[in-house]
Amino acid sequence: MGLRCPNPAVALVLLAFLVLPGSPLCAADGFGASPLDQAFQSMYDLQFDDAHRALAAYKHDHPEDPMGSAANAAAYLFSEFNRLHVLELEFFTNDRSFESSRGLPADPEVKSRFFAELDQGAQLASAALARNPRDANALFASVLTLGLRGDYFSLIEKHNLQGLSYMKQGRAEAERLLGIDPGCFDAYLAIGVENYLLSLKPMPLRWVLRLGGAETDKGTGLDRLRITAERGHYLRPFARLLLAVAAMRDKDPATARRLLGELAQQFPHNPLYSKELATIRCCG
Repeated sequence: MGLRCPNPAVALVLLAFLVLPGSPLCAADGFGASPLDQAFQSMYDLQFDDAHRALAAYKHDHPEDPMGSAANAAAYLFSEFNRLHVLELEFFTNDRSFESSRGLPADPEVKSRFFAELDQGAQLASAALARNPRDANALFASVLTLGLRGDYFSLIEKHNLQGLSYMKQGRAEAERLLGIDPGCFDAYLAIGVENYLLSLKPMPLRWVLRLGGAETDKGTGLDRLRITAERGHYLRPFARLLLAVAAMRDKDPATARRLLGELAQQFPHNPLYSKELATIRCCG
């Protein structure tokens, strides 16, 4: 019984939670003109060079903001996920395919840059939280770096216990963040991902995971994912992709078609959403 605990928050995981009351993150509309918005727009559109350029400019103008490094790490991880076909629905809906893969051929240069950005983001977040423990922006960056580490270890290196550890830490930080700002709707993704993904495990394994402090309730997971999908900002598209995965697993192609259709319209340069949509229309 192999332990497979992916944390696409995540990531796409994966991937970002800024949070100040009334900030753009808490708005449910599309991406705006800010460098961070443009970087995430480019990531979801698979335009990774554009994302890195926008984030380099952001880091230059905001050297103490951990979100610049955290988001740049997300861009590196997304590019690897795209290269390795991790973002395709088949990867998550076909248990046999997922479980049989032992580890993916990581690009060593991308790995080095990814972890360098994560370390820098974590250091800046820690410094900001030392000055103000209620700094929501720094907490968001901390949640993001934890989720990205979990994604890399679980989905690329298949070090699943490490991935699970970072998943739990990220969920705890997200709960802390929501205690400060309940309107930070992107933060619900970390809670949703842990509960939903671990709910797919066999009952004996779920029992062991709960003893270790993990959360494994499917209903809670889907509810939290829907909050981000409906009211989130940076992670709203990713939450919709995860809900499309959940719909396909639950034999609900109509919901999956609707969600993927919205993503394909919002991100026309990303062929993944249109490809998955065409597959569901053909065979769903």
